Order: sequence, then structure tokens, then C-alpha cells
Amino acid sequence: MSEEKALVPVEGKTVDFYGDELQGVVVTATPSEEIIYVPIRPLCDYLGVDWSAQRRRVMRDPVLADEAETVEINTAGGPQAMLCIPLEYLNGWLFGINANRVKDEIKEKLIVYQRECYKVLAAAFIEYVPLSPAGRDSMQALQRIEENALAVAHLAREQMELVKRIDKAAVVVGQHGRRITALEQRLAPPNAITDEQAEEVKAKVHAVAMFLTEHDPSRNHFQGIFNELHRRFGASSYRNIRQSQFHPVMNWLDDWARAGGG
Repeated sequence: MSEEKALVPVEGKTVDFYGDELQGVVVTATPSEEIIYVPIRPLCDYLGVDWSAQRRRVMRDPVLADEAETVEINTAGGPQAMLCIPLEYLNGWLFGINANRVKDEIKEKLIVYQRECYKVLAAAFIEYVPLSPAGRDSMQALQRIEENALAVAHLAREQMELVKRIDKAAVVVGQHGRRITALEQRLAPPNAITDEQAEEVKAKVHAVAMFLTEHDPSRNHFQGIFNELHRRFGASSYRNIRQSQFHPVMNWLDDWARAGGG
């Protein structure tokens, strides 16, 4: 534990935990590293365990003593210097309190803290929690899922707009001069299909999905087409289909219909 003056956090959060206010603060350790610290004394007060005894236990532990720091914590009475340990060591400290040796009236609460306290605080500071290689892989996989879901949602919105226009008898085949938003202009590849071709793809998707729904109403055929269209052709929008993909897409839709939806 450093003997220097209290560290000053760059951010702090308070989390409600079954009526207790858990605190955590972020301290910049190096330009590329930020550490989440948790003050120990408030936890001792909530758990009804002796603070002085717990402080001595922290200072006797070779790992906790080395990682502990004095950090400036905002309290109702103003900023106070408090003994804190990094969030990643919180469970080490909590599980050092033997639930079988505390008073019966706090035993159940201590077990709840041991089970859930770390997870609740980690969730509040998720952007600062370092990820293991497996965690990074999981996060990247989730990001890919999110990107795919957004692309499919975009396709679904376009299809819903088409259905609305059909219902209102407002679809004009071969219409010219359809307004394209600034975002679509930036995202569309330079050799994207024309507006008329995009309308053809939309109409084909609608026709295929309705055909399949008549034969198998138990499945969401629109969703299946959107997912596969995005997976095969990387299209996040009908307008983003490339000219070289137009005929393969139309042929694939015919094949999809003949195959009964994949």
C-alpha cells in the first residue's frame, strides 16, 4: 500500500444493492490503465463486521496490502480518504469473512454480498473491466451479432415500408428520383443497384415470403430471408446490393422459394 496522499478518482458511481449504496471509483493508474477501487469501510458498516479488525486483516494479507490504496471518496460529509481495494480483489476480501463465524443476523446478508456484490459493481463499471482473451472473443462475437441484427432490422424496416405502400396502392414500379438520405449515400457502394432494381428486390422478397407463409405459416419467412440475404451478400440495405449481385440475388430468391425457405 502506498504511503502517498490519497488518490483522486476520475469517476465515481453509486449502485443500489438491496437498499445499500455500494460505491466504486475509477483511478487513472497509467495513461493506458484505469483501476476500479471499492472503499472497504462502508461495506463493513453494511455487513455489521468490525472495521478495525477488517482493516488489520487487509494489511496482514500480502496481496491485499500490496493492492490497497487510500482514495478520496465523496461522502455525505464531503470528500474523505478511505482505504480501498481494486474491484477485482473484492471477492478475495469478501470470502475471507467466514459466514459460519459471524452473527446469525448478518450471515444471510454476508452470503448475498459474497454471491452478488462483485457482479453488480462490475456491471456498473463494465467499460473499465479488463477482459480476458476469452472475454474479448465473446465481446467481439456479441458485437458481430449486434451488427447483423441491426442490418436485418434495417432490411425489415425497408420491407415494412414496401408493405405499407402496397396496402395504400402507392407503389409505382420503375419510379424515378427517389430521395436517398445522406447516410445511405455515404454507405452505398459506388456500383450499387439502382432504385428501380432495389424495388424489384423488395417486391421479390415480399412475394417469396408470402408464398412460403401460405405453405408454412409457423415460420417467420421474412426474418429467414433477411438473415440469409445479409449473410450471403453482406447487404445491410436493399440499396447496398451491388450491380454484380443483382441477378444472383434474384436467382437466389427463386431458389429459396423452390427449396421452401432454405
